[in-house]
Amino acid sequence: MNASPEQPSGQPLPAVSVIMPVLNEERHLRTSVRHILEQEYAGELEVVIALGPSSDRTDEIAARLVAEDSRVHTVPNPTGRTPAALNAAIKASKHPVVVRVDGHGMLSPDYIATAVRLLEETGAQNVGGIMHAEGENDWERAVAAAMTSKIGVGNAAFHTGGEAAPADTVYLGVFRREALEQQGGYNEEFIRAQDWELNFRIREAGGLIWFSPELKVSYRPRPSVRALAKQYKDYGRWRHVVARYHSGSINLRYLAPPTALVAIAAGVVAGAALTPWAFVVPGGYLAAITAGSVPAGRGLPLRARAQIPVALATMHMSWGWGFLTSPRSLARKVIASRRPAVTAEA
Repeated sequence: MNASPEQPSGQPLPAVSVIMPVLNEERHLRTSVRHILEQEYAGELEVVIALGPSSDRTDEIAARLVAEDSRVHTVPNPTGRTPAALNAAIKASKHPVVVRVDGHGMLSPDYIATAVRLLEETGAQNVGGIMHAEGENDWERAVAAAMTSKIGVGNAAFHTGGEAAPADTVYLGVFRREALEQQGGYNEEFIRAQDWELNFRIREAGGLIWFSPELKVSYRPRPSVRALAKQYKDYGRWRHVVARYHSGSINLRYLAPPTALVAIAAGVVAGAALTPWAFVVPGGYLAAITAGSVPAGRGLPLRARAQIPVALATMHMSWGWGFLTSPRSLARKVIASRRPAVTAEA
């Protein structure tokens, strides 16, 4: 009889549950699941897909994946909300290591093996790496360049890379199940920023969140300006909720977009009121993102490079607008909520 595969410590490799919140993902779901099932990992593996009320062929594709491989399972997520999907998938899964993957995320071949090794080496409760944005057309390539540049997202290591180190949050995440159960899973009131909020609670409880550039997930950007604007407006809106809910969790990087938006709006209004010098602020911003798009777009086709300033402005202004207009009622609702239990089913 063959021995069970082991970690460097001599302990058997832990079994892994991969959880996927899915809604309208017909374009990428099959490829994303294939990247999971083809992982270079010798331990046991299951995939739990939480299905929201999709309006495309996502459910049909998921059903075929279940029929084709006994390691794939589905659970319903009637609300369609990401944190509810994640909690449903956690509850339906059974293994001690829980890997979050989105329906448009593509794991690198050694992602799970590397994450399991890092959990053991660091003692972290959650490890994660780089959100490697990759586009399939010129607009998506422009967004990907913006999302992986410091002028686009500041110094966030999971966007731009960096040294392995403790972190406030990481992209997606590979968790010890006991950390998720201790925290009651994701707070389902956080429609966005649920990762940041959960990682904050884990850190407050004394747990370590660890970033490593060894971990990489390919990400497909939003396919239009409108979709990108909605995404970043929601990011800003819910990041402000996190700041209200967890005092002391904000930093200067998160204040930059709303500050820029206010300054640009004030400059435009003042300039329109026959104070021409005031146009220096919006003009300076346009010059900055145009200049910043040059290194960000190195190696891309001309049409993609030309759209990077549009992607940058959409991200900055939408995030800032969402942050500034985030209603206080959302924070009150979150504070009043109770997180559901996510203990695995027997």
